[in-house]
Amino acid sequence: MSGDPHKTFYLETFGCQMNAHDSEKVIGTLLNEGYRQVETVEEAGLVLYNTCSIRDKAEQKVFNRLNDYKKYQKQGKKFGVLGCVAQQEGEKIFERAPHVSLVCGSASYRNLPQMLVQLENAQLENAPMETGKSGPPKPKARSPIRVTGLDDRETDECFETEFTARTNPHRGYITIIEGCDKFCSYCVVPFTRGKERSRTSDSVLAEARQMADLGYTEIQLLGQNVNSYKDPAGKPGGKKTFAELLAAVGEVPGIRRVRFTTSHPRDFGRDIVEAIDSVPTLCDHVHLPVQSGSNHVLGAMQRLYTREQYLERIAWMKAAKREISITSDVIVGFPGETEEDFAETLSLLDEVGYDAVFSFKYSPRPNTPSLALEDAIPDQEKARRLEVLMARQREIQIARYKKYIGTVSEVMVEGRNEARSQWIGRTSQNKTLNFTAPALAAPKVGSYVPVMTTISFPNSLLGEMVV
Repeated sequence: MSGDPHKTFYLETFGCQMNAHDSEKVIGTLLNEGYRQVETVEEAGLVLYNTCSIRDKAEQKVFNRLNDYKKYQKQGKKFGVLGCVAQQEGEKIFERAPHVSLVCGSASYRNLPQMLVQLENAQLENAPMETGKSGPPKPKARSPIRVTGLDDRETDECFETEFTARTNPHRGYITIIEGCDKFCSYCVVPFTRGKERSRTSDSVLAEARQMADLGYTEIQLLGQNVNSYKDPAGKPGGKKTFAELLAAVGEVPGIRRVRFTTSHPRDFGRDIVEAIDSVPTLCDHVHLPVQSGSNHVLGAMQRLYTREQYLERIAWMKAAKREISITSDVIVGFPGETEEDFAETLSLLDEVGYDAVFSFKYSPRPNTPSLALEDAIPDQEKARRLEVLMARQREIQIARYKKYIGTVSEVMVEGRNEARSQWIGRTSQNKTLNFTAPALAAPKVGSYVPVMTTISFPNSLLGEMVV
């Protein structure tokens, strides 16, 4: 463990599960370079923010955080911005936050060791004092320390890193594809994550087997659009599809659960449902973002599917042998969304019967085509529509969750809530199912136990372990 205060780091992550896994890669790389992770900004020599630019609110939070901590610059701390905001804003970050020394996009994490050396060398060159020929040391003029690693959208470079520090000993992530080629009119991801690049299925399966050997029992496959995965190595007669890869990971000995996110309805095939039906380790949960129930709005969003095509995919899942839990994302207040369009989104919620919906107000993002659309819907009206949608979805979830009362589900034990004397668990359908258990039969974190649901809430279930 290094005693050098400059080789300590603090990392805060904003955004999605891909960002969380990216941070695991960054942490692993830093630890391998002799850095030590600390719990607070005050303790750190290097302060890093892994950022998300999907929503304006998340982006602003990062810059607010940077502004709050610029007071530590005089202590010699170095600040770095990683991820989507870094890629989106590039060197403009140095103008907006002059105390930032490092700006690095997600595909450049493999270059972090060289970038860290640049930072360390610049730190030495910027030593605060210099010795004159006579007299006391004189202040040395400081020049800004600025190191950048920005990605080319057209790069074919792989996003894998050699070292990953996994934060959960039982559940782990594997990135199988990076980037997106869909160019939805509101989305900044194609500009921050670049074009689609898939890993080889051999490397994915090798990582899954390695995780199983280390005791991991749950794997989540990640990508901006996992179902557009194509094995770049190929195979006789064609390339390995996402459904084939999903099934293969599910058959790795020792793995009990396999999840995946996120899916794009355009590329979501019936073969994915068939894989879930045929491989028991594949979780019976699909997150399929719809964004709107109106064909008019879907067209303006450039989502590349219609309401009818989306509902066809829902029908495939509802016809499955296993009951598949379906969740989604919805944007309200997109430019040009009328009351009739919004009513169609509400009717879609009723028709599908989602187990959860993540809903957001539309916010314009840099470089996206929707910036050219007139955003005539006042924020107050967007907020009203969001409130109405959330209330409708809450009613749907209350009714859906009630049907689990009296049923037994297998849960993975995630922790213990001592204040409530409850264990924290999650079902294969990704529902939170907290439960009580006799002291003599207390389960271990990471184990799988049967639980009978006794009470339902709008967002979770409560039950008792079956002994």
